[in-house]
Amino acid sequence: MVSPARRRTCVEHVVRELGVSERQACRVLGQHRSTQRKAPRGAGDEIRLTADIIELAKRYGRYGYRRITALLRDAGWTVNRKRVERIWRQEGLRVPQRQPKRGRLWLADGSCIRLRPERLRQVWAYDFVEDRTRDGRKFRMLCVVDEFTREALAIRAARKLSSADVIDVLADLFLAHGTPAHIRSDQGPEFIAEVVKAWIAGVGAKTAYIEKASPWENGYVESFNGKLRDELLNGEVFNTLREAQVLIEEWRQHYNRVRPHSSLGYRPPAPETVAMPALCGASAGLVAVIH
Repeated sequence: MVSPARRRTCVEHVVRELGVSERQACRVLGQHRSTQRKAPRGAGDEIRLTADIIELAKRYGRYGYRRITALLRDAGWTVNRKRVERIWRQEGLRVPQRQPKRGRLWLADGSCIRLRPERLRQVWAYDFVEDRTRDGRKFRMLCVVDEFTREALAIRAARKLSSADVIDVLADLFLAHGTPAHIRSDQGPEFIAEVVKAWIAGVGAKTAYIEKASPWENGYVESFNGKLRDELLNGEVFNTLREAQVLIEEWRQHYNRVRPHSSLGYRPPAPETVAMPALCGASAGLVAVIH
């Protein structure tokens, strides 16, 4: 399909080369004469907006145009989703194909949905994620999430994590945020240790273990683990454990303060209440917003 701008150029060429009137040239080419009088004008900030969209797409390769729109709005842009989508498609941007979604299985007694969070600090969930440093050595991450706010409360990374480490992380979080009503977790060896169960009960919380081989019952933290792997672990090579700890903590802060969450209306779980300067095509303002 020939664009109006292209057809307008053709009319001007015919008028100039053949010496016919503009009216005749428009009639022959099927171009309405009004298009020759009013050239389309793009938004004055189109170039800057496009540059910022491309910059954000490069920085956050797993984000689609909806999350990019939310980041642009947080940075000061007054822009709607359709305009961002148009530029997104015009620039050929896309999110790489994901693996197909897996269906969830629900137990007959409804245990998977029995304990849905309805308020802050009602249900915390935690689980382990595993990765390797460049030398091939494994390290583990203990991830703790508030199911109601979706906030990533902690990610402890170490070569080995034991029941004592679980208690240490939870104790720090209880002091900082208060004691939750329930703690949801897997029934792996780290979680069923009597010392952990006794400690949790001693501080006034209740455990909510999921059924064995049923990770879908711990859906909130499983979803978080997937985002952690998709947006950070799959795209980084960690030379040392310390480097991994620093980058993981930076990602956790970004996840809580900046990353738009679709389940929260494309707002971050714990945004910082600071003024953010408008973006200007990969300018210093963009770096200030992201970090």
